Amino acid sequence: MKFDDIIAKVKECGKKTVAVAAAQDDAVLEAVRAAKEQGIADAILVGDEAKIRELAANLNMDLSEFEIINEPDMIQASLTAVKLAHDGKADMYMKGVIDSKNFLKSVLDKEVGLRTGGPLSHVCVFDIPGIDHLLFLTDVAFMTYPTLEEKVSIIKNTIPVCKACGVDMPKVAPLAAVEVVNPKMPVTVEAAELTRMCEEGIIKDCIVDGPLSLDLAIEPEAALHKGATDRKIQGDADVLLFPDIHAGNLVYKAIVHMVEVKNGCILTGTKVPVILTSRSDTFETKVNSIALAAVVAEEMKKNA
Repeated sequence: MKFDDIIAKVKECGKKTVAVAAAQDDAVLEAVRAAKEQGIADAILVGDEAKIRELAANLNMDLSEFEIINEPDMIQASLTAVKLAHDGKADMYMKGVIDSKNFLKSVLDKEVGLRTGGPLSHVCVFDIPGIDHLLFLTDVAFMTYPTLEEKVSIIKNTIPVCKACGVDMPKVAPLAAVEVVNPKMPVTVEAAELTRMCEEGIIKDCIVDGPLSLDLAIEPEAALHKGATDRKIQGDADVLLFPDIHAGNLVYKAIVHMVEVKNGCILTGTKVPVILTSRSDTFETKVNSIALAAVVAEEMKKNA
């Protein structure tokens, strides 16, 4: 499956609804307009109505088919918007012009937020030329230095995203600088432990093989050159599990800024998918993220 297939799958699922916190943002308004036009999702716009209408006028955007909830205060707007998702009136929750810190506070709010009791993590789905399947990168934006237990949670949070994108038994590669266990490199020890936990059924619904270097994870030829043809993953990993936020974020930005790719990102481990895009993300990435959230919302609904 490629990103165009995700958008096609959304249309089979039926149109979803996204609640937007502090929607007075031109880039977000453009994205929700495109999502509506493409049949991906409707949107409920929560924020400063006067500013929303002013921005929409500059964009020649017709707001007549959008529900608008006037809440000029950004903190209150986020709480109002997240409550729509919490109460089942929206299928996903999206960040507008509000800063990430306060947006995440609304996600974690004990009364109206989207907590499920486990850790939250971020996953980015890439459609990269030359790779014949989608790549799921995690965590590149949220978890800073995940512990072994948190890495288990990251894997568990990512599996429903994989399944929503047509990957029923994802191959997960816990990445390191090398593909052998070295006691002086704790990342490799933890990668081997994750592999053992999967083999013993503690981590289910996926195949874990680590530690793996990045080339062994994504390049089939590397397995031949390195004599690693006995590995469960031989250049065909679906999920790249990064040891920390530095490694993940550097790889993410290298791909985004050096390669012509399609990608979308969501926050997982929440009651509904959360779209946490940044202002530097392209228009296409924002629309793709809404589409990704929509298919994941459908998958979560099936398994509820």
